[in-house]
Amino acid sequence: MPVNAPNDNLDVLAPSFNLMNVNNEMISLDHAKGLNGTVIVFICNHCPYVKAIATRLKKEADELLEHSIKTIAIMSNDVINYPDDSFENMKIFSEKYKFNFPYLYDETQEIAKNYNAVCTPDFFGFDKNLKLKYRGRLDSGLMNENQNSIIERELFNAMIKIKNEGRGPSEQINSIGCSIKWK
Repeated sequence: MPVNAPNDNLDVLAPSFNLMNVNNEMISLDHAKGLNGTVIVFICNHCPYVKAIATRLKKEADELLEHSIKTIAIMSNDVINYPDDSFENMKIFSEKYKFNFPYLYDETQEIAKNYNAVCTPDFFGFDKNLKLKYRGRLDSGLMNENQNSIIERELFNAMIKIKNEGRGPSEQINSIGCSIKWK
């Protein structure tokens, strides 16, 4: 069952998947999920919004991992019309930002549709039982983080709350970014 639009239907189960990782291994949701929660984020290589948060995404993923919360990134864009998002460029992007989490290629776009992903980046925070508890943004930072004196760590704080209390925050601000590039 697909995940509904942002914040419309928390508590739905994460749709399963088995996708190619940038290290050329197939990765399933069951294999990659975290003991205390899982973040699934739809990103791509060319989007200026993703580029603006990539370093912060890596930092948050590192710190969430210390709490046994894993991160999984998925790229679902049409690579014919957007060659910067090709599988080979995904490998380069992952290396550039030193991702320590799977960066998976959703070639058929089926997974993005199952999650009702709408933009890059688009964040989904699941509890230890893979029930959706957070559908918001990474943080309060803008495209140019130098303009921000204080950045609220919304995803990180939400995932710690989910781990500790079994529920996400009552306020969840939708992520903004480039639209998914559908075939």
